[in-house]
Amino acid sequence: MDDRVRALLLETLYTQPTSLAIGAINGVVSGIIAAYVSQSTLLTHAAIALTVIAAARIAMGYAIGRNIAPQDVWKWELAYEIGAFSYSIILGLVAALTIWQNVDGQIQVMTVAVALCYGTGIAARNAGRPVIAIGQLFLSVVPVIAALLANGSLAYVALAVTVILLLPAMTSIALNVFATLRKSITEAENNARLAERMQNLARTDVVTGLANRAGLNHELAEKYLSLPDDRKLMLLWIDLDRFKEVNDTLGHPVGDKVLAEVARRLATQAPDDATLARFGGDEFIVACELESRSDAEQMARHMLEEINRPFRFDGQRLQVGGSLGVALLPDDSHDVATLMQSADLALYHAKVSGGHQVSFFDPSMTRNLVRRKEIEAELRAAIQHDELSIFFQPIVDLETGRIRTFEALVRWFHPEKGELRPDEFIPVAEETGVIITLGNWITTQAAKACAQWPDDVTVAVNLSPMQIKAPGAALGIQSALREAGLDPTRLELEVTESLFVEDDENTARFIDELSAMGVRFALDDFGTGFSSLGYINKFPFKKIKVDRSFVSGPNIGRKTEAIIRAVAEMGSTLEMDIVAEGLETVEQVQAVRDAGCNLGQGYYFSRAVPDYLAAMLLARERDARQQKQHAS
Repeated sequence: MDDRVRALLLETLYTQPTSLAIGAINGVVSGIIAAYVSQSTLLTHAAIALTVIAAARIAMGYAIGRNIAPQDVWKWELAYEIGAFSYSIILGLVAALTIWQNVDGQIQVMTVAVALCYGTGIAARNAGRPVIAIGQLFLSVVPVIAALLANGSLAYVALAVTVILLLPAMTSIALNVFATLRKSITEAENNARLAERMQNLARTDVVTGLANRAGLNHELAEKYLSLPDDRKLMLLWIDLDRFKEVNDTLGHPVGDKVLAEVARRLATQAPDDATLARFGGDEFIVACELESRSDAEQMARHMLEEINRPFRFDGQRLQVGGSLGVALLPDDSHDVATLMQSADLALYHAKVSGGHQVSFFDPSMTRNLVRRKEIEAELRAAIQHDELSIFFQPIVDLETGRIRTFEALVRWFHPEKGELRPDEFIPVAEETGVIITLGNWITTQAAKACAQWPDDVTVAVNLSPMQIKAPGAALGIQSALREAGLDPTRLELEVTESLFVEDDENTARFIDELSAMGVRFALDDFGTGFSSLGYINKFPFKKIKVDRSFVSGPNIGRKTEAIIRAVAEMGSTLEMDIVAEGLETVEQVQAVRDAGCNLGQGYYFSRAVPDYLAAMLLARERDARQQKQHAS
């Protein structure tokens, strides 16, 4: 047995001091009565000793109770043995003396009965430590047996034989009870250890060995409750900036190595009593007590330096880096929940400010960042819960009036806030990277809708520069086409001129790869910001969309008309479609058609409509064409 099991078994001796007191008092009373009736000096001394020992044992039983530490088990077991054996032998001697001294028969019956009852009762009560239980049994009964045999009368000898037979029976009972107790306690201890081990596993991240979310919550609660009044609790939230690229390009095993190395580096900078946790994905949290804000600033700076140092795995040099958000309690909050919210906001501020930096929480962050953070979280949920819808606005052939293309436009109908405008959530999606998931979803939904239309109708989808430059961007488009079963030639991807400000190889590769499949590209919002004929010469655009500011607005005039005409002539020469956006009146339609635009888009033709209405527009157009053919 280990000390813990031994301590639990020993506690069974001290657990019920009341039963111990009852047995001790019975023995003391019988001893006092025997001494008083017999007037024997030996019995008087024995009764006094019995009283002193009983008082000490009762006091010790009530004082100790269940407070036995494993390291003290030997001390308290020895103390119990001394008291138990001393009391038992004196109790047995009192009964034996009444027989030897031929005290009144009633007194003999009383003392012998008390000694035998005590011996048999204690054998079961103290079975948790069988040596003590059996020792008390023998010490309280053997003197009685000796006195009975020494008397020599038939009745006393018969009684002695009966008591002798009692010894093995009670010994067997004590050992059986002990075995049962030991088994039960051992199993309980094993189960407790297993439960503790499972709990530790449940609170530990398997990749880094740090605490996981459950472990973090547990340790933060303990730190919060034990935080001294003159100390601060710092919560530092870390997000790795380019970890996804590592996973996508080098695989998850290398990604796991990076996470483990980040954990090791954080541990070198954190105090010994700090809580380090992997919050999930590529996010880490460090929580510790500090004296001042300057200590927090110093620690955060050192941790940022550690994370920004290059990683080397299998001969490869990786530059990951991270963003850090820091909040302090009680400076920035008064409980753990708001402390985490403050640190999360600070981290968000560090990321949208460019990353690779430390940001401390400031109340001024709350208004705008909370709103943007709320939109980001709700947008992610909206994608999962199908709260977003795709509407389609037709692009019409200005000569024939037929619909050539539908532009896919996302709409968000929030269950509580109603419809949210794209200019509210698209910028947030681009800043946070949600635009990649959102863009792929839009492309997939638009491709599925287009697959149901006539083969000569295409669908146009706007792409964000961030979406195009993300790793695996072309694969996302190819996956959308494959899932929808749509011919690549029926998909048009609209990009803005801002995409080409940085001459990025990924952009060129993306366009070339998809163009080779047959996907068409359109240059959107032409004429604003960064217009350059070099883009048109370098990339395989099939369509140019003239910005609505040249069609409608306060600056419309001869100059804008001349610009439209020049762009249209260029498009005609290069065999490119020219789309005029923002057409709202018949006069505008006539003007852009006369200027050379062959396609038009705007409220004059139709607002953006759900997919079923887009299908109805196409069906109505087909019916009208068939009626015209029949009439002719």
